[in-house]
Amino acid sequence: MSLSHRRLEGELMDAADLDDQTHLQALRGLRRINVASRTAAVLWPCILRIAEARHHRPLKLLDVATGGGDVAIELACRARRAGIALEVEACDISPTALHVADEAARHQHVAVRCFCWDARIEPLPRHYHIVISTLFLHHLDDPEIVSLLRQLSYQTDHLLISDLLRCHLGYGLAYFGTRLLSSSPMVHEDGVRSVRAALTLPEARRLAREAGLTTATFQCHWPSRFLMQWSSPEFGKESRS
Repeated sequence: MSLSHRRLEGELMDAADLDDQTHLQALRGLRRINVASRTAAVLWPCILRIAEARHHRPLKLLDVATGGGDVAIELACRARRAGIALEVEACDISPTALHVADEAARHQHVAVRCFCWDARIEPLPRHYHIVISTLFLHHLDDPEIVSLLRQLSYQTDHLLISDLLRCHLGYGLAYFGTRLLSSSPMVHEDGVRSVRAALTLPEARRLAREAGLTTATFQCHWPSRFLMQWSSPEFGKESRS
């Protein structure tokens, strides 16, 4: 399998005619994958540093393309345990996914406001201190990624993006990991399609620069993913005031 170029095939879970039962089975599998990947644990230290720099003033956070809300809910739980005033919202294009996220938030007894939003065509409804997005960029082509990053940077002080790396290690982890953690054939197929559509680190850096995020930093983390961190230049002035 050549991974020298991005290959966007479209994922089965994105199909407009996907039935709810199949979608729910896939979301359950993705929840287990999110737990094993420790995505929220990777993001949390960044959020904690932002809270400390803002002297623990209340923060508003949005999770873009939240899916079943796993990461948003875990971050809300961590903030509650740490005593940090974090108002968490989560958006997705899928009503089914948002229903799952709503139910999961209630089960965890955390307030996560979920709303429907199409990241490709709609402007964000408000400003957020922090915007996060995990495993979404690989669904988009390069111009869409640039457009999204640029738009989000206008509406937030801090942007945290975690996504897959396109490499043979990532492909192997996706192939075996999805089969270990989910019985959904859709998750199995979408897992490898996701890696084929993912970015390399140089590609991610280039697209961030094209979006105007010239100060964005990148680091690799388990399991074969990258984390992009960007802060508005205005944040430095505010945090010193």
